[in-house]
Amino acid sequence: MMTSVTGFGEGEAGYHSRNGPVLGRLQRWPLGQVLESLPIPENASTLLLSTAHMRAAVIFGLGCSAKNLKPFQTDESGCEKINWRIGLPAAADQADIILLFGGDGTIHRHLSQLVKLGLPVLVVPAGSGNDFARALGLRGVRDSLAAWRNFCSGGSNIRTIDLGVIAPLEDAGGAPSTDAQGKSARHEPSRDSVLGTPHYFCSVAGVGLDAEVARRANTLPRWLRGHGGYALTLAPTIFRFAPLPMKIFTPAEDGGWAIRSDQPTMLAAFANTAIYGGGMKIAPQARMDDGQLDVCVIGGVDPFKLACMFPTIYFGRHLRIREVEYFQAARLRVETEKPLDIYADGEYICRTPVEVSAERGVLRVVHPSQTSF
Repeated sequence: MMTSVTGFGEGEAGYHSRNGPVLGRLQRWPLGQVLESLPIPENASTLLLSTAHMRAAVIFGLGCSAKNLKPFQTDESGCEKINWRIGLPAAADQADIILLFGGDGTIHRHLSQLVKLGLPVLVVPAGSGNDFARALGLRGVRDSLAAWRNFCSGGSNIRTIDLGVIAPLEDAGGAPSTDAQGKSARHEPSRDSVLGTPHYFCSVAGVGLDAEVARRANTLPRWLRGHGGYALTLAPTIFRFAPLPMKIFTPAEDGGWAIRSDQPTMLAAFANTAIYGGGMKIAPQARMDDGQLDVCVIGGVDPFKLACMFPTIYFGRHLRIREVEYFQAARLRVETEKPLDIYADGEYICRTPVEVSAERGVLRVVHPSQTSF
C-alpha cells in the first residue's frame, strides 16, 4: 500500500486535488481543531509520494500519535493508495473516512463535528475508557484493523446509528427552570420551557450516583481509569451517597408531560448503548439503531444491598431486582429538587433540569462485518 501523510490544504493543488501527487509531512495538532491549512515546519520528515485514491482523515486522542497509525498504513488491504490527513476536515468533500484513535472522551468531544460531516467513522480503541468501541464490536486494534480491511475492500460494513442528546431546560427568559433556592420551580415541566444548547452523547448519560462516580473517576491517573477506575471509585462512593428526589417525565398524549418515575433515586441512566463504566451492562436491551433510549432507574436501596447488586450489572442481571425500573423512551425530561450534575460518556455536560432524547440515524460508523446492533 502506498501512502502519504499531510495536513489539510498542503500540496500544490491543495486538498481537493485527488489525481496529482501530494508530498506530505506529518505533524501533530491540538485535539479537536478543525484544520484547513497547515504550515510545514522546516524540520518535518518527508514521507512517501503517492497518487491518492482514498483520503483518510485521522484524529489522535490523548496519548496517541503517528505510531498508532502505522499498522493501518502498512496493512495490505484492498486500497493500494491512500492519502492520510492529520486532523478533522472542514467539509465532507475533503475526506472519504475518518479514523479516530482514542477513547470515549475523545469521541464525545468530536461528536457534533462528526455528525455535521456525515463521513464514515472508524474508532480505534486507545483511551482509558473504550465502551463505545466495545459496543461497536471493536474490542482492540485488531478488530479495527479487520474493519478497516473490509472497508478498503469495498465491504458494506458501514452502519448508521443513533446518538443521545442532552439539552438543559430554561424558562422563557433564558434562565434555568429553578427557583431562588435552587429547587425545581414546577412539579411538572412547563410547555413554556425552552431548550438550551444541545450536547450529543454516544453511550450512556447519567445523574445521581453515576455522575458522582464519573466525577471522582476523572480525578484518577489516566492509567488507573483504564484499569477498573470506575469500579474502584464506585465501591466507596456507594456508602456516602444518599437517594435524591427525582422526577422523570415522558411525553403525554395531550402534548404535555406525564410522570414516569417519581421517587428517591440513587441512579438514573439514559442509554444509547448497553454498556458503560468499563463493561457494565447497565442497559442490556439497548440498541443503537432503534430511535429509543433505554432508561434504568435504581430507586432508594440500602447501600449494602446496592454494593451486593453491583457485580450483577456486569451481566445485566440487575433488572431482576425490585428497586430497579427499566423502560424505553425516545424523549424524556428530568427534574430534581436541586440542580444535579449530568455526565455522559464520562464527561460533565450540564445540570438538571434537562431534556434527554434520541436522535435517530445521525452517525455513520465502520464496524466489523459480524457485529450485530
